[in-house]
Amino acid sequence: MRWGLIPSWAKESSIGLKTINAMAETAAEKPAFRDAMKLRRCLIPADGFYEWKRLGPKEKQPYNFGMADDSPFAFAGLWERWPDHDDHTIETCTILTTKPNWLIVDVHDRMPVMLRAEDYDLWLDPGITDPKRVAHCLRAFEAALMKKYPVSARVNRSENDNPDCAREIPVAATPLSLF
Repeated sequence: MRWGLIPSWAKESSIGLKTINAMAETAAEKPAFRDAMKLRRCLIPADGFYEWKRLGPKEKQPYNFGMADDSPFAFAGLWERWPDHDDHTIETCTILTTKPNWLIVDVHDRMPVMLRAEDYDLWLDPGITDPKRVAHCLRAFEAALMKKYPVSARVNRSENDNPDCAREIPVAATPLSLF
């Protein structure tokens, strides 16, 4: 699937650049996500994700977040089919986000919705077309089951697609100022 949900009614595929994430709190009402919330929910498997912490006006430190036991997990996702102008069908997806848990809040003001394994079947159930019936799944994952650590800024470049991107790096302590 292509990243960035393109609603079936979209005139141009460029809308997908603005729909790589969907706010869980409003996805059921937003036109771009409303139909997918009813009919096209999916799991997006992962073993971690990155967020960047702003350290200064031009400086950011990326962090890797994942399960404390290194197990894989799944994000709550939505998907769509979009007919392009050449009569091809493009399948696209997005990840739902929510307010962060205590592990993430000092790095970012949102986090992806990581579904609990016991919610997978409910989230995927095609018989559930009322988003209110799955809304309780769209909450911050339990921070105590997760870990975070700093990684190299290499993660910010697609040409660096290798395991070194997820390797923990030492980070210098931020000096405290008394004034």
